[in-house]
Amino acid sequence: MADKCHLCLLGLIILSSLLTGTSGVDDAHVFISSGENVRLPYQIVRLREENETAEARKDKDDLGDLETGPKQVKLAQYPMSYFKFQMRAFNSKWYDSFVWLEYSVEKDAAFCYCCRLFGKQHTRINSDKLQNQGYKNWKKALSSFREHEKTAVHGASMASWQGFKSTKEYGDICMQLHSASINEIQERREYLRRIVAITGFLARQDIPFRGHSEKESSANQGNFLECFKLLSQFDPFLQNYTAASNSTYLSPVSQNEFIQSFAEEVTEEIRKEIKLSGMYAVMTDEAKDGKTEQLAVCVRYVNSDGKVVERFLGLQELKIFDAKTITNTIEALLDANDLGNLTCVAQTYDGASVMSGASGGVQALFRANHPEAIYIHCYAHELNLVLCCTCRAVQEAADFFDCLECVYTFFNTSLVNHEKLIAVQKQLGLPGHELAQLSRTRWSCQLASVTAMLENYSAVLTCLEEIGTPVAVGLRMKLCKFSVVYMMVMFECLLSITDGLHKYLQRVSLDLAEAVMYKEAVCNTLKAKRTDEMAQSLYNRAKAICQANGSDGQSSSPRRKQKRMKEFVVESTCGAVGTDLGSSDNLKRHLYFPCVDRMISELSQRFSSVGDSILKGVQACHPSSVTFLSQDLLNEVALHYNIALRAEEIYVAKHYLAKKNEECSIPDILSVYLLLDCDMFPSLKKLFQIVLTLPVSSCTCERSFSALRRLHTWLRRTMGQERLHNLAVLSIEKESVNSIEPGRAGVKLTISDSRYQISAPGHCIITLTTTLLNEDDNREWRCEVTHRNQVKTSVTYTVKSSGESGSHRRLIGALLQRNKVLFVYGQVMESVTTSFNYESNMRRRPDIHSSPGEQQPITTQITENS
Repeated sequence: MADKCHLCLLGLIILSSLLTGTSGVDDAHVFISSGENVRLPYQIVRLREENETAEARKDKDDLGDLETGPKQVKLAQYPMSYFKFQMRAFNSKWYDSFVWLEYSVEKDAAFCYCCRLFGKQHTRINSDKLQNQGYKNWKKALSSFREHEKTAVHGASMASWQGFKSTKEYGDICMQLHSASINEIQERREYLRRIVAITGFLARQDIPFRGHSEKESSANQGNFLECFKLLSQFDPFLQNYTAASNSTYLSPVSQNEFIQSFAEEVTEEIRKEIKLSGMYAVMTDEAKDGKTEQLAVCVRYVNSDGKVVERFLGLQELKIFDAKTITNTIEALLDANDLGNLTCVAQTYDGASVMSGASGGVQALFRANHPEAIYIHCYAHELNLVLCCTCRAVQEAADFFDCLECVYTFFNTSLVNHEKLIAVQKQLGLPGHELAQLSRTRWSCQLASVTAMLENYSAVLTCLEEIGTPVAVGLRMKLCKFSVVYMMVMFECLLSITDGLHKYLQRVSLDLAEAVMYKEAVCNTLKAKRTDEMAQSLYNRAKAICQANGSDGQSSSPRRKQKRMKEFVVESTCGAVGTDLGSSDNLKRHLYFPCVDRMISELSQRFSSVGDSILKGVQACHPSSVTFLSQDLLNEVALHYNIALRAEEIYVAKHYLAKKNEECSIPDILSVYLLLDCDMFPSLKKLFQIVLTLPVSSCTCERSFSALRRLHTWLRRTMGQERLHNLAVLSIEKESVNSIEPGRAGVKLTISDSRYQISAPGHCIITLTTTLLNEDDNREWRCEVTHRNQVKTSVTYTVKSSGESGSHRRLIGALLQRNKVLFVYGQVMESVTTSFNYESNMRRRPDIHSSPGEQQPITTQITENS
């Protein structure tokens, strides 16, 4: 029958050609073998193919595709078919039991969606009607569906379908590996952010990290672990995240690394600011810490914002206390922070001979390497020496302060006496002020002690009378003397004048010129106080205090026992009665004037460690000085620091600043520095920067010792020096720690992370370690060849892929990330070239034109960049 149809069609084509007048066979009438020994024209074959394609497209439209999924048509009434004597039809409830089932309305047949689209590479399934022709036997439909669902071929097709859906939703395997890597990185960063935040909090607040026992069974595992556990109770991320066992970052080693990373970030910030400034001044002081001697090193400079700052640089332990060792320690710390090549304009220490010695002291040895660094004796220490010398120079004054110290010891070494003093204060309605202790190293302690005694004078006398012990009676007799009351009033007046200078010298922004001006103002004030009127005023006030407390101040002197000198050789006078200090004139001549004169003399003689020419040049930079912008004086400073100061800049600056002074006040050197433009006045601005950098005191070092007392308590005496140094940096530089993001402090931990490095096992002495440089781009790696803990070579590698898809590169990066540590035995390699072949076994989408089971290898090579 088919042959007859073909012959009929052939006859129609020949007849058509005759009617149109064409002869022969043209290109449009090419005959093609049909495979059945009958040659058919090309139009017939093409017509047949178009009909078959249209029918396939119609079937495709009738069934589900890759985008829509199974086409589960639900009709009100499906077509009925006879099965023997019963009418059967498709049932839409079958969709609930078989998710892969779909229905064709055109063919009135059921199909398996997954086997039809994802089972093409399986040959045995071609005989299954659910995959090709469609299933129509509704009488046995349920049993056939269940049997089909149990076949291995259907299971494989279902797995392929699920894989396709996962690829469609989450991307292919390359994208999923890359996404998993990104998610892992993000989760680890979030985890580290919380640990770093806990570390920064404990370090800023000077709170200990470790506990006595950090075992799981311990009730108190230490502040660090307890804070982490507390945060985990309220943080949903920590509740859902489980860190790998090799990277929990909760061990003591990890704590030290976090602390060190924080401290390095703070020190790096200080180092960058100093390098931008181009110059600095060093300030050093030492203090005893238990059984060790600690050396605190601070720096002073002008930052890029034009602000004078003093920063803590480090804390070093001293084994030997000579000048050479201290100098080498300072130099080593400066070199470690890459500051040795910068200009050091000044050095500030206390007055100890080992520090201030002109020939063999630290300041002399330090100037051998830094000739510009002038030595400045700390003004705060010098003022304290002035007060100490004044209080000890006059014998009556020395006895007075010894008496105050005895009273403090009497009430503070006995809890009973201290409680009685508090009770008496409450009875008299006095505020509960404590007595102050005297100390030669604590500034302004003399004023605090005198003031506390004046405020509690009546309470102290009453309490001593009630106690009635011999010591109490003796102390009360001394305190009732009029000369003691007079010295309390006198020193309260004199020390109040210098107390403001004490506080002012501790300012960071203070410059040397202002310090000298304030010192001279204090001297002038003391000179103005040296009058008879002032002495009489003090006498009247002391007399009023004695009368208010029921004492005339004239305590009777004990009767002296006559000494018999028979048979003795007398070489000096003995038994002489002291000067009577009851009269106003005697108190003035023997107490008031000698103390005032000694203070004025000490203030005038001290504060002169800086050379006279340099000091005058510094004063010429202050706008309120009569020598402001004096060229001769400024040239002295410029010559010392090798600055080519131009006279034209000084002339222009005088007129410019005079005009500015009319618009607004210019109070200090810093204001002048901010007004000078670096392009208009380059040398003059640099000169003013040097003057601002000159330190006045080493109070910043003293503050570091206060932090040391909070950090190195007796419970933390096992702390190492490096950890103590890092914690001191974080405690003192709290503002810098607050500005550091937790992510920055955890960046450096990737170097020591066990998931980025694996130490050499056994006796391996040569190792090649690869480190991921950028977690967001898994293509750049740093490789280091180490031989006996010494880095021999270090190179950077980039992963390059021959595949066109970016996912291939991400896949190789993910593979490298899991195989990035190599151990090399033998000789040190100079270069490394490694190839990775990855054969993709993943199933391709049906719309990709590739044969079933086709595999395309992806070759990736690591090449050396530098």
